[in-house]
Amino acid sequence: MAEDKKGLLSELFAPIAGFGVTFSTMFRKVVTEEYPEEKRPTQRRFHGRHQLNRHPDGLEKCVGCELCAWACPADAILVEGADNDDTPLAEGGTGRFSPGERYGRVYQINYLRCIFCGLCIEACPTRALTMTNAYELADHNRADLIFTKDQLLAPLQTGMLAPPHPMVEGLEERDYYHGKVSGATQAQRAAVDAERAAATRHTEDTVEEVH
Repeated sequence: MAEDKKGLLSELFAPIAGFGVTFSTMFRKVVTEEYPEEKRPTQRRFHGRHQLNRHPDGLEKCVGCELCAWACPADAILVEGADNDDTPLAEGGTGRFSPGERYGRVYQINYLRCIFCGLCIEACPTRALTMTNAYELADHNRADLIFTKDQLLAPLQTGMLAPPHPMVEGLEERDYYHGKVSGATQAQRAAVDAERAAATRHTEDTVEEVH
């Protein structure tokens, strides 16, 4: 008899059982987020705007392999690699931007297409590309949502030197990824100063020849 009564009640309330969650939340206090006046912090692993990282001496981690572009399901990434050149700038060289044979000469992310899935991060073999917590990307101009390398590249930190400049003396590419570089050395700074002085002299000589 008890089982019949229980079955009868179940059948009676079955049509409204699906509203259980609705009824349970109906009388809860509504929390309104006052965005953009008050911004709540994002989660630590939030997928926001991308960033191209540097080594501790300032050289870029991106080696222009284009694996991130191949992995992107939305075709939002454009990468064009170029060879590093250790020829002095005064002699027509382009300089060294990464420890590898190549670097990312052109790097663009189209945020009109990007779905922030993070597959590009997983594909990057050098951990050059990561995602930050920045999420405010709205704009009135579509062209401004195509971010270039200058916008994505991480800023120089203390101890870093703006490329192009040579690698740390006596080290190879793999030493950079093994954490053996802690910052720019005096030899690197001296090489950059010498390159700039030579380039300045070359420019002055060219101007004198024209006149």
